[in-house]
Amino acid sequence: MCDEHTEQDNEAFMKAKAANLSRRGFGVLAGAGAVACTAPQDSQQAEAAPQTPAEPAAAAAMQLVETDVMITTPDGEADCYFVHPAEGAHAAVLVWPDILGLRPAFRQMGKRLAENGYAVLTVNPFYRSAVSPVVNEGDSFSTPEVREKVLPYARALSAETHVTDALAFTARLDQQSAVDTSKGIGTTGYCMGGPMVMRTAGTVPTRIKAGASFHGGGLVTQEDNSPHLLIPQMTADFLIAVAQNDDERDPQSKEVLRETFAANNLDAEIEVYPAMHGWCPPDSQVYDEEQAERAWSRLLALFEGALA
Repeated sequence: MCDEHTEQDNEAFMKAKAANLSRRGFGVLAGAGAVACTAPQDSQQAEAAPQTPAEPAAAAAMQLVETDVMITTPDGEADCYFVHPAEGAHAAVLVWPDILGLRPAFRQMGKRLAENGYAVLTVNPFYRSAVSPVVNEGDSFSTPEVREKVLPYARALSAETHVTDALAFTARLDQQSAVDTSKGIGTTGYCMGGPMVMRTAGTVPTRIKAGASFHGGGLVTQEDNSPHLLIPQMTADFLIAVAQNDDERDPQSKEVLRETFAANNLDAEIEVYPAMHGWCPPDSQVYDEEQAERAWSRLLALFEGALA
């Protein structure tokens, strides 16, 4: 989960990346003649490079319906983004954004899921405090002013609000004609959204059949309400994609998760990705396209298998 340690890690990563790019740029200029002489070898290497998994060809041509909706919860009115294919009923997906909340990047991600045939609700987790977007486009958690704004919003949430929101949002999805209630619901969460995914799956086990956490923090804690303690109540298959710096700080959590899912006979793909906390959203300072696309392909595979 985003905190001062995460920010220190990411700042160090960005400095190292900038220094590496500078060195590479110098090397390219110095070796331009050599590159020209080895063009056939480079072409062979390019052909052998891993390709980004292709999404269904129909996705790009699919007509979608996009709506801004207000959802009543015990604590007020939550502003959310709902997008789905224009025709038919589809498995639903509930998306919990990271600490910067519902914004254009997460609308884009929700829309991309809809293009793959899902009815997608992306929520504003901070609706109790502010209407989305709570940050300006281009804002980063690395900026002190942004952290001072969003951290109080995040601290206003709790295990209890996660549960009440999960109940309200899944109930609203099941009321939509675009949602096929004969199919399970999937849920995804990023950063602070990881625990929300776990608590959603544990709160509505009859509906949640797939859960995915990307660089989620606080999935395993020493508290009595640790999200992982809900695993015995779940019926969902899981994908848990862990950032390398999160794992370095807390290497044991992934093992606890593996053991607990296995003990409850639930399928769970748990992997540490060679990327920094926050690598998935396309507007993230540490966005890693290659690893984000790999995580995305695993998400689509999870949903295809679990939400049929």
